[in-house]
Amino acid sequence: NVAGFLPGFSHRHSIQQNRLRSTASLPDVPSQQPPAVSFAPLQTFSEEEGMMREAVQKYARDCIAPYVSKMDEESAMDPAVIKSLFDQGLMGIEIDPEYGGTGSTFFSSILVIEELAKVDASVAVLCDIQNTLINTLLSNLGTPQQKEQYLSRLSTDTVGSFCLSEAEAGSDAFALKTRAEKHKDYYVINGSKMWISNAEHAGVFLVMANVDPAAGYRGITCFMVDRDTEGMAIGKKENKLGLRASSTCPLNFDNVKVPEKNILGQVGHGYKYAIGMLNEGRIGIAAQMLGVAQGCFDHTIPYTQQRIQFGQRIFDFQGLQHQISHVATQIEAARLLTYNAARLKEAGRPFIKEACMAKYFTSEVATLTTSKCIEWMGGVGFTKDYPIEKYYRDCKIGTIYEGTTNIQLSTMAKYIDKEYDH
Repeated sequence: NVAGFLPGFSHRHSIQQNRLRSTASLPDVPSQQPPAVSFAPLQTFSEEEGMMREAVQKYARDCIAPYVSKMDEESAMDPAVIKSLFDQGLMGIEIDPEYGGTGSTFFSSILVIEELAKVDASVAVLCDIQNTLINTLLSNLGTPQQKEQYLSRLSTDTVGSFCLSEAEAGSDAFALKTRAEKHKDYYVINGSKMWISNAEHAGVFLVMANVDPAAGYRGITCFMVDRDTEGMAIGKKENKLGLRASSTCPLNFDNVKVPEKNILGQVGHGYKYAIGMLNEGRIGIAAQMLGVAQGCFDHTIPYTQQRIQFGQRIFDFQGLQHQISHVATQIEAARLLTYNAARLKEAGRPFIKEACMAKYFTSEVATLTTSKCIEWMGGVGFTKDYPIEKYYRDCKIGTIYEGTTNIQLSTMAKYIDKEYDH
């Protein structure tokens, strides 16, 4: 529906048709101007998207910013922040209202993640995983009973966690060793997971385990495991460089009994689900890195306008102006890549190559931006009195999780190879 993406399209189109009909009997005259063709810029938002973006900007500034420094210092997410995310409807953005969700769109999720990351990337990734991985998997694959049981919780008070990575299964995600053995009407899971985001606060875990090791990755199946299930233990959270308020923990499964009804989707299709969700999730990570870059830039430029050296603002030195303009251009390019990937996904068009490009490029831009901002701030940028050094630490994970930079480049190359394979 073109009119849905181009506000006012139908109205303008009818006006144009009326003009054509009214001039049909006139003699031919040279055209003074080419016919007007209207395409919405990528940074065009629907009324709902615009309102959500503005509301989240204000929410992040008023309700999250006061907690950021303390959460980073203590390496812990404040429960009040998590509760406020649910209260604002930001943990169930695409969940149908019948399950307590907001009933909005994927693009709205991307805007929310970007705005949260401008203030705190740890909060953004909590929201990102919930919306682009957990909720989407359950909405797409869940039975009516599973949706009733879990979606209503995920939209109102329960954090979800996605459990794929293991000690020997990082970029080679399907080398996982966690097993699920069938018994009557239940499975017994044994194994361990590493680098599991949101684990400290999660109430439900989507666990990838292999029900048929002989079949290789075609035995991987997705299980929904509740936090209080006997035999599942959440390990000590990692002491990380960045995203310190976001919990990252190992998980251990020791004869964890899971009912057969807790299988999400089809047995042996877990690898397909994981690939599909990570493709979408990469757009979420791109939005997060975009937000980090923009948030850091927004904190830095006013300082360069106020700091006086040699009788003038440091912003007025041409050498600095050129650097600022270069970084601003990179951020704008990153935003357009991210929004384009999100719009492609939302339109049901191929988007995997574009999602990889967005994640790869925004991670690089966030690295460049935060590094340059520290330099522009000088000594104070190196201190914890300003948030710049935190943005610098938070951005590094963008080149690693949900597919390393090299994995993104390899995936892009596969698609480029196909495009030129005549």
